[in-house]
Amino acid sequence: MAVKTVTITEDAYGVLKSWKQPGESFSETLLRVGKKRSLRDFFGILSKEAGDEMEQIIKERRKRHTEEHEKRVAKIVEAFNEMKHGDS
Repeated sequence: MAVKTVTITEDAYGVLKSWKQPGESFSETLLRVGKKRSLRDFFGILSKEAGDEMEQIIKERRKRHTEEHEKRVAKIVEAFNEMKHGDS
């Protein structure tokens, strides 16, 4: 296997070393930490209760956002209609 030498700061080395798991090489650490993660990697990270609570919060915020959006659109339509009828 070909190898490359890289230069990093002491701080970067400290971070890399803190990520390193027992028996893992620095190359393996970099490959593990640097890989793109699939959403499946996060499956089960929350308890059912925490997931349910998060889902409820998201639904409430989406509903509130939709309601606020509808109010803004209604105001715009009303202003447009007033402007349109005011010109007649």
